[in-house]
Amino acid sequence: MIRLGTLFSGIGAIEQTLFKLNLNHKIIFACDNGERHISINEKEIDYINNVKDIVERENYVKSLYAKTKKENFMEKSYKANYQINDKDFYQDIRFVDGEFYKGQVDLLVGGSPCQSFSVNGKRGGFADTRGTLFYEYARIIKESQPKCFIFENVKGMLTHDNGRTWETVKNAFSELNYNIYINKDRNGKESPVLNSMDFGMPQNRPRIYIIGIRRDIDNNLFQFPAPIKLKLKVSDFLDESTDPKYYLGKKGFEFVTTHSSRAQVNCNIMRCQKANQQFNWNGDFIFEPLKKITNQKILKKAYIGTFNNEIGVIRKFTPRECLRLMGFPDSFKIVVNDTMMYRQAGNSIVINVLEKIVKEIIKTGVLK
Repeated sequence: MIRLGTLFSGIGAIEQTLFKLNLNHKIIFACDNGERHISINEKEIDYINNVKDIVERENYVKSLYAKTKKENFMEKSYKANYQINDKDFYQDIRFVDGEFYKGQVDLLVGGSPCQSFSVNGKRGGFADTRGTLFYEYARIIKESQPKCFIFENVKGMLTHDNGRTWETVKNAFSELNYNIYINKDRNGKESPVLNSMDFGMPQNRPRIYIIGIRRDIDNNLFQFPAPIKLKLKVSDFLDESTDPKYYLGKKGFEFVTTHSSRAQVNCNIMRCQKANQQFNWNGDFIFEPLKKITNQKILKKAYIGTFNNEIGVIRKFTPRECLRLMGFPDSFKIVVNDTMMYRQAGNSIVINVLEKIVKEIIKTGVLK
């Protein structure tokens, strides 16, 4: 059984990956603040961290977040789809005690916001990441000592702060007693970006991945998965009928058909999903010929216009379609409103990429 820990857990891409691969697993802990924020000073942070009882500590943290009067919609989606003890779902990564889970985690997965680090001419390792959420991510790895971890982030991390952020992240991980694996091209040059459209999903979503395997168990057998030929297109993931509320009016129709830098219509490969992609008419859209529209409610709401010399209507992707294009099955329960579901899908990791990576980790035997 794989014992799983996740940070910046989102809606559970790695959990769905393990389901898809039919791998027996147990969720040990998860953490996500649901894009809510609390303002506390260093004194308050020290006070919270000095509360030894983890349940008492987390209840105090929850009380601070409750004062924001904002619901953790990420937690709501997560708990509707996965089995986890309430005490093991954390609101804030800063207050997760990794020592409590030492020896209990096989695989730890997550990313962290891309932030500048104050290296001040130093080597740029673990100590230089203090004050950032990446530091907290690395700290929990150091404390809990999982057998293996998967770190995912936007490709902008490579060039962020003139490349210093990327070097600091790599150095920090290397200091944690883990062998670090980063994909390379055929010439042996570092090539850390994996794109979901190279692993079976018609979405142009480039992301960096770092794999870490604890040195005492690593056998140097891990290899990154090779790209595969894309056989599917966006239309393979669409519903046959859609609620009229997803169709665009006149301004929306005209915008998405004239602003190709911000919107694209009926493309075989989706642009990278974003948290706000279906608002302000950004992202991908679907054109449907008028002759195929039989629902009169759609015709009452949608603007009928011309696209590529054909008369029809244009609609947004539904949240379910967005989830499918991230690799989530239709069994995933949607328990939040559309606005939140778009955000949660757009912030997730594509399951198809994780699937290929996990398969390669399993081959090494380090998770046994």
